Amino acid sequence: MTTKNGNAAPVKRVVNKRPGFFFDLLRRLVLEKPLGTFGLGLIIVFFTMGIFSKFIMPFSWSQIHLLERLQGPTGKYFLGTDELGRDELSRLIYGARISMEVGLGATLLSTLVSIIIGATSGFLGGKTDMVVQRFVDVYMSIPYFVILLTLMTILPRSLITILLVLGIGGGIAGARLVRSAVIGIKSNMYVSASEAVGSSPLRTLLVHILPNIMPTLIITFTLGIGGAILAEAGLSFLGFGLPPGVPSWGVLINSSQAYLQTDPQLALWPGLALSLAVFGMNMFGDSIRDLLDPRLRGGVGRYALSEKKLKELKESLAGKVTAGK
Repeated sequence: MTTKNGNAAPVKRVVNKRPGFFFDLLRRLVLEKPLGTFGLGLIIVFFTMGIFSKFIMPFSWSQIHLLERLQGPTGKYFLGTDELGRDELSRLIYGARISMEVGLGATLLSTLVSIIIGATSGFLGGKTDMVVQRFVDVYMSIPYFVILLTLMTILPRSLITILLVLGIGGGIAGARLVRSAVIGIKSNMYVSASEAVGSSPLRTLLVHILPNIMPTLIITFTLGIGGAILAEAGLSFLGFGLPPGVPSWGVLINSSQAYLQTDPQLALWPGLALSLAVFGMNMFGDSIRDLLDPRLRGGVGRYALSEKKLKELKESLAGKVTAGK
């Protein structure tokens, strides 16, 4: 193709943009993991309930109607009322907000603590690694829930305390996984090349190692949210979590024990919500792990290839071998 002056027109290069990492991961989740997609839907529902709880609740979660206490589901109270006449649906919706705050906050803190301890230990190695790992071994030898109960007995009962205890405790337990990922990445040639050209240890860790363990961190984060929600509910059920006036799902189940024979729905609805939330988190986390871990799917490169792509790759390689002969 030429211009009016007879000169060749510049050729426009067509660049096929590869979809972003998270968009491609979401697409593969929908196409290949129906249970994971269902879990993501449950997560969206519960997070929507938590974020917009003030607008969704038909009544205030603390509003008392003594003349309408312990009622079953009616047109006015869709899930009935508790022993003080408070609307069970409103308290359940507000409980979703507390559970999502605990799940996200504690898991974010836990991931940060795991990165600080595990990445530092794995990167420095030597005596530092040995001392840190012996401390982690001692911590892991004590049952996790016993540590939580002991700390919550000593510390004041509040949402901040729950977040700190679950976040720091879970972070120490997860440090070993981060350490293993860092040690695996540290042995690569590009890390040695970075150190050879004068890169500082902090820059090497932040620029060349942490981005390459991101799949491990994503898996740890998604699987940890459900565990944090369940741990808070267990502590609150035993009376060591949030104060009785706060309508978390564990507190609601605890307060319903005296009415299990006469009004079992008081324990049914928060128990069902807790089960669905943890189920959704675990299904989503398992699916993300399957998609990101190449050891589980036989993939190469940034994350695992799907079965269809692996088949196409094998056929393409077989065709090239045949053509070469």
